[in-house]
Amino acid sequence: MSQQMAVKGRKELEANMAAVFGKKINVLSTELQEILLDDMVTAFENRLIVLNRAEVKR
Repeated sequence: MSQQMAVKGRKELEANMAAVFGKKINVLSTELQEILLDDMVTAFENRLIVLNRAEVKR
């Protein structure tokens, strides 16, 4: 169940990023847009993990 929620949250984040960056990434093919959005979400998630770990160590 938790994994399903994580996937849903990831898809929502991708959709939000697509809305924000829509005009800038619109020149890319659909496939490249999907790859870029996936990469941005992954980078964002990884950054949050790093920051949360740093905060816990404080």
